[in-house]
Amino acid sequence: MKFRLYTLLTALLPGICCISAQEAEHSLYYESPADAWEERLPVGNGRLGMMPDGNPVQEHIILNEISLWSGCETDYSNPDAAESLKEIREELFAGRNAEAQRIMYKRFVPKKERDGSTYGSYQVLGQLIIRHCGSGSEEISGYRRWLDLTEATAYAEYDAGDVSYRKTYYCSRPDDVMVVEISASRPGAISFDLELDRASKAEESVAGDGCLMFTGHLDSGSEAEGMGYSAYAKVVVRGKDASVGTVEEESPRIEVRNAARAWIIVSAATSYFDDDYNRTAYQKLEKALRKHLKNTHKRSVSAHKELYERCSLSIKSDKSRTGIATDERIAAFSKGEKDNSLAALYYNFGRYLLICSTRPGSLPPNLQGLWANTFQTPWNGDYHTNINVQMNHWIAESGNLSELHEPLADLVMRLLPSGEKSAKDFYGPQAKGWVQHMMTNVWNYTAPGEDPSWGATNTGGAWLCAHLWEHYVYSGDIRYLKRIFPALKGASEFFLSTMVREPENGWLVTAPSSSPENSFLVQDGEEWRPASICMGPTMDNQIIRELFGNTKAAAEILGCDKEFCDSLETALGSLAPHKIGREGYLMEWMEDYKEAEPQHRHISHLYGLYPGCQISPSKTPELAEAARITLNRRGDEATGWSRAWKINFWARLGDGDRALKLFRSLLSPAAYRGSSDSFCNGAGTYPNLLCAHPPFQIDGNFGGAAGIGEMLIQSNEGFINLLPALPSEWQEGQLKGCKVRGGATVDLKWQNGRPTEMNIRGGWQEGVRIRIPEGMTAYLNGRKTDCGPYLEFNLSKGHKASVTFR
Repeated sequence: MKFRLYTLLTALLPGICCISAQEAEHSLYYESPADAWEERLPVGNGRLGMMPDGNPVQEHIILNEISLWSGCETDYSNPDAAESLKEIREELFAGRNAEAQRIMYKRFVPKKERDGSTYGSYQVLGQLIIRHCGSGSEEISGYRRWLDLTEATAYAEYDAGDVSYRKTYYCSRPDDVMVVEISASRPGAISFDLELDRASKAEESVAGDGCLMFTGHLDSGSEAEGMGYSAYAKVVVRGKDASVGTVEEESPRIEVRNAARAWIIVSAATSYFDDDYNRTAYQKLEKALRKHLKNTHKRSVSAHKELYERCSLSIKSDKSRTGIATDERIAAFSKGEKDNSLAALYYNFGRYLLICSTRPGSLPPNLQGLWANTFQTPWNGDYHTNINVQMNHWIAESGNLSELHEPLADLVMRLLPSGEKSAKDFYGPQAKGWVQHMMTNVWNYTAPGEDPSWGATNTGGAWLCAHLWEHYVYSGDIRYLKRIFPALKGASEFFLSTMVREPENGWLVTAPSSSPENSFLVQDGEEWRPASICMGPTMDNQIIRELFGNTKAAAEILGCDKEFCDSLETALGSLAPHKIGREGYLMEWMEDYKEAEPQHRHISHLYGLYPGCQISPSKTPELAEAARITLNRRGDEATGWSRAWKINFWARLGDGDRALKLFRSLLSPAAYRGSSDSFCNGAGTYPNLLCAHPPFQIDGNFGGAAGIGEMLIQSNEGFINLLPALPSEWQEGQLKGCKVRGGATVDLKWQNGRPTEMNIRGGWQEGVRIRIPEGMTAYLNGRKTDCGPYLEFNLSKGHKASVTFR
């Protein structure tokens, strides 16, 4: 009763949560502290991140800074690579893929293999350790913790004996610091010891003004000095008898006694963006402390809401999910229970994660977004450019977070000098422009991977250029288009100068290349062996076709490079077409090879269906049917992010129920290994709603959220398509603030599985074209229209129109 009373009394304070039907779509909720890292709740401000466990006795709060990387920029050139190119191509032309691959393994590799040293790894910053005095001997009751997506704030509440406590965790964008607030129902009840810890490459100490700090340099893998970093933590308390003291021992700590309220402020910076990082970190802390701490959370929430409240999804459920823990909802949903609000929560959570893990002037989200808990993050926590970093941004434009695409654009522009060098190093002096293979990092890595079976893919930069163009399509920003045009043109120049004509049909193809991470069977002597190296895989043809078309369109808009556009037009006519295989599926390679792994997680040859726009049921029905057969052959089981990609495929094919089936599969609970407090085998979703590859990869969250959006509104075919893949279970709902190509903003309501009302605010393109659902009549601003299958009208930027359907 006391806990409940305390909750009611504090309801007027900022941030207090009341789990309601709305919060079921905007909150993650639990009734016990986190044991494993995959149960913690992520908060962030786009640069700094925290993952608290909410433990009432001894809490470990994991800290992150988005640019904290080991390694350094270095030269990976291999003179033997370009010299081997002619021989590799001759083997491919003769159909000897296995021999071409052997040569690739020996010669077409970076000089210094990626070994975790110079390439480096994204690393955890450190942790805050809070040891509460006295609570270990008192009974804990009334425990709950939650993450409020609308506030970007995590909370924990509990009773310890006769005292009620609340912890509040957030990362403020305006103040650019991490904050933990602790309050109690009884004055003087807060006592704890605080440590700021980093177990590797750090010197911990107490600063002269009573701050905890650590500083250090990470390994560069070379003689150069590695990345420098610093972090500071300070405690401010309120209360008549409160005291704060620092203890300078081998493990420095801050002792807090008898406080009524406490604020823990943490700041950090690295040398990646700021040479004077130590001073910057300290100044950010001091600046935050000079402000009224009671308003710190209010400022943080306000800045977050400016982004978060632009767009949201609500889907009516058949029963309330109020007060049900999120991990229980995930488990029940995966077993078939209907929970439409969980799909809305997943969509809203995807937008939340993007807001928290990047911001203009920072870095794009990596394989784990912003949040990592190890010094050697899985797959180095880097940027895989054969889908993963791209999938991280699928929700950016349609989710009305356009400016959060900018850090990716900045990363691409920084890659150009390195990519130009890699083009000549690996493809010879005749290679023009720039190339990006299948992975990169903060050190501008553009060379192939050390294992050609996956590292030879060279269309990573071209795929990134699709995102550069996408941002323009939604924003209409001409100055931006001028800035990124050199990337589009340079990527196009690379392929124009390095593609070759294959001998059978004379098509322009990439050679050597691979279809990302997949393999096929080839005869090698008397044996059949898996091979990956090929020429002209379907995904390459699709991406390059898109790249040439977008570059040509950009040049025409900017009124430049007419002769270059003519060469692109000629090349477009020579690219290999889509081909349908012997069993009706879309072929992944130029030859109808037998797949080594028919259920492989990558489905790269369906790029043209999604995120590309070259395949659709209305414009290319035969190819769409081939894509459908391909997906059925691949099956629904896969890693987490692959299931997310399949949601988008089925949405583009107009099959909402199949897309929902994939979403249900995506939310399969990952297996828990309690003996080591960690999760192990099983793709799907962790209790904190983060995606399991396994292990954790954030691209599944972003891809799944984008897939939900694609089920509700599409604009990839030159018109706005309402509810193109609505699952039969989602009979009523509302999507507010969704963006479509051309920059318009759409609010959509539907009932009984049919759209009822659409409000639209004009974007940079005045022309609006809406597909009228079959059997319905559209009313524009209250007036009945009689215009066939499409409603077309002009709408100036910022102006509004209302369309109703009956």
